[in-house]
Amino acid sequence: MGVLRSRSACGIPAAIVAALLAFACSDQQVHPGHGVIHEVSAEDKQVLIAHEAMPGLMPAMTMNFALYDPTLLESLRPGDVVDFELTAERGSFWISSATVVGRVSPEDGWSLMGDGLVKSDPAPAFSLVDVDGDTVSLAGLADKTLLVDFIFTRCPGPCPSLTSSHVSVQRALSPALREKIRFVSITIDPERDTPEDLRAYALARGADLTDWAFLSGPPDEVLAVMRAYGVGTKPGAEGDIEHVLATFLIDPRGQVVKRYLGLDHAPETLAADLEAVASPRS
Repeated sequence: MGVLRSRSACGIPAAIVAALLAFACSDQQVHPGHGVIHEVSAEDKQVLIAHEAMPGLMPAMTMNFALYDPTLLESLRPGDVVDFELTAERGSFWISSATVVGRVSPEDGWSLMGDGLVKSDPAPAFSLVDVDGDTVSLAGLADKTLLVDFIFTRCPGPCPSLTSSHVSVQRALSPALREKIRFVSITIDPERDTPEDLRAYALARGADLTDWAFLSGPPDEVLAVMRAYGVGTKPGAEGDIEHVLATFLIDPRGQVVKRYLGLDHAPETLAADLEAVASPRS
């Protein structure tokens, strides 16, 4: 699965900033980690791992990491529980070794969907403000199927492409199905993305705001939501921040049932997934 990154000037957790700054001025460091493989992309030489906290480096989250060893890439599968070593040098991270120590269990809520691993976990709560100044929360959308993504209006390309793709999904849904579904886009640049900016961004790409909320809020609250959803970021050139495009499918019970990375999910696939979750067959 291809992963596209774009840049933002928004902040990231202080602990991660401090760690990355330390890497920029230090020799190579190796940190032990433990987690579950969600996806393996040999083409991009990356693995998506839901990992436990790594003290002094980053909190527990689900994040993509580079993995350059083709032997390791071939040996890992979605659903593997792994002990791994994360090497860091001058602001770059990569997995240098990994040992499979187990497999996830269907009894614990894990399942494979296509080439990826899914665990039906409770969606992290959010309570932010839309372009009209109204509060929109996960709890307030409890009876809806949600498609939640993270974007910012000054993104040079990937975010607009993601939004345009989701506009195609929105337009393809029947009126009856749209009653059951809500689209949610959360800015990762709350310091600069005003409600006016978000409205202009949405309308320029054809989004129907009747059932699509573009959300922002105080930076610390937005960053807390980003961390909770595992939307990883890291510094880019000249103080910019790179981030992975992430979209989450949340069912009416408030459970994350599928995660999509990058732009490789076709609108037709998304529409079919939304229908399957919003109107399950008995």
